[in-house]
Amino acid sequence: MKKIDKKLLNEVSTQAKESPRLRMNYNFHQSLDDKCHRFLNAVEPGTVVPIHRHPTKDESFVNLRGKVRVTTHGDDGSIIEDVVLSQESGNYDVDIYKGVWHKLESLESGSVIFECKEGPFVENEVEGYLK
Repeated sequence: MKKIDKKLLNEVSTQAKESPRLRMNYNFHQSLDDKCHRFLNAVEPGTVVPIHRHPTKDESFVNLRGKVRVTTHGDDGSIIEDVVLSQESGNYDVDIYKGVWHKLESLESGSVIFECKEGPFVENEVEGYLK
């Protein structure tokens, strides 16, 4: 059994701070071939997951700590929805449906979300990035 506790969140956040990308994953799934990918994504201010979409996979983000902005976008890049996930906002989770353009941005140091999406991981499965 793996558990999510303060110690694990701190360890992954420290790794994110030291990473050139300012983010770090901690996987709960055992293989990239697993049918369900569950992982922590520690994100620091300055990291942005650019606008992208997964043509065949839904994705969930559950806020565990800190403050993260998630936006959905039209084909022209315009913002459709803008949600801040945090304890203060009362927004804890978003589900992003397959084919929906979306972006994730860290707004606070030490932010960690739990992500879940269908596996297996396929290199270059992400469809384009809007400019």
